[in-house]
Amino acid sequence: MQSQNVFSEIEKQKNEIVQALMELIRIPAIAPENGGEGELKKTEKLMQILETVGFDKIERYDAEDERVPSKKRPNIIAYCYGEDSAEKLWVITHLDVVPPGEESLWTVTRPFEPIIREGRIYGRGSEDNGQSMVASVFAVKTLRSLGIKPKRTVALAFVADEEQGSTYGIQHLIKQGLFKKDDLIVVPDSGNENGSFIEVAEKSGLWFRVRTIGKQTHASRPDKGLNAHRIGMEYALALDKMLHEKYSLKNEYFDPPESTFEMTKKEKNVEAVNIIPGEDIVHFDCRILPSYNLQAILKHIYDLAEEFEKKTGAKINIEVLHKGVAPKPTDANSKIVVMLKEAIRKVRGIEPKVGGIGGGTCAAFFRKIEVPAVVWSTIDEMAHQPNEYAKIENLVNDTKVFAYLAIP
Repeated sequence: MQSQNVFSEIEKQKNEIVQALMELIRIPAIAPENGGEGELKKTEKLMQILETVGFDKIERYDAEDERVPSKKRPNIIAYCYGEDSAEKLWVITHLDVVPPGEESLWTVTRPFEPIIREGRIYGRGSEDNGQSMVASVFAVKTLRSLGIKPKRTVALAFVADEEQGSTYGIQHLIKQGLFKKDDLIVVPDSGNENGSFIEVAEKSGLWFRVRTIGKQTHASRPDKGLNAHRIGMEYALALDKMLHEKYSLKNEYFDPPESTFEMTKKEKNVEAVNIIPGEDIVHFDCRILPSYNLQAILKHIYDLAEEFEKKTGAKINIEVLHKGVAPKPTDANSKIVVMLKEAIRKVRGIEPKVGGIGGGTCAAFFRKIEVPAVVWSTIDEMAHQPNEYAKIENLVNDTKVFAYLAIP
């Protein structure tokens, strides 16, 4: 009966929940690596929302970062004390968003001008990670409105820098010693369209930059130069083919089941069409099944670069930007998995399934310190895409799931 009262109260707050998400979408929170000013302005708006909830305590753990105007990357923790003060349920969402990308591809609205259309809230950061952020806040607000004390202390963490590696976010918080091995941790930063999927494992991650150096010259005299763009493309395509062929195993526990090796960011080379580039840079994002050794993969990458150097006379430099070995998965029978399964059944009326993903989330940092963590939310996987949106139905139902995890 109590859960039904909670769910009814959440439905009553639907418009307020939607408006809170739209307010947060309007404020860009882009990392300095991508030309942004960080998360401070968005944090200030979020703090205004949090202050209306009546949390027992709100703390800030800012990380110093000279690259942003404020010189700090904000991290907030809001506590709602429970009957059992020794046990904590954490819901961890991130403040930062990725850049809009090519704005001409945003055909529904401009990236930071949210609108509602056909039951969806459009805007950059709506699904990743605004939906879950707002859902976690209103789950607690609902309990407060009804005078319900949670079974366990609920701690909401709103972190910086998730999109660029979490150095100034969750890694900074872990160093403060805030988390214990018996904490219950939910990271709502991935999921599927009906909310049935609970992630307990991630692939290893490898990001690297390929810099090809040739010799710049006039386009009418290619014999006087060495076209770094052509050689860089040839190397990237050869590398793409080699990696997919050598590392082709599948593991159906993961979605997608195979390792992925994707060419992504292409950096600008020359200013004019009649210049042959003397330098060319392309990036790779690789999500690799845990059964593979990253050092062995890197050796193949370096070996192929050396082969191309001998063949073309160009210089090919490989710079590793990120290398993360997949930690041990969360036990599929751990307490937080069992609790979340029950909540999904109660709210969604469906049977949850457990598995792994390729995307990297904050959960990996907890698993590395042997703190069980799960990743879950209900999404259409619109993250990082133009016309990103969050479904209002998902926003409301995920609020119910978070609230159910907390009630006695």
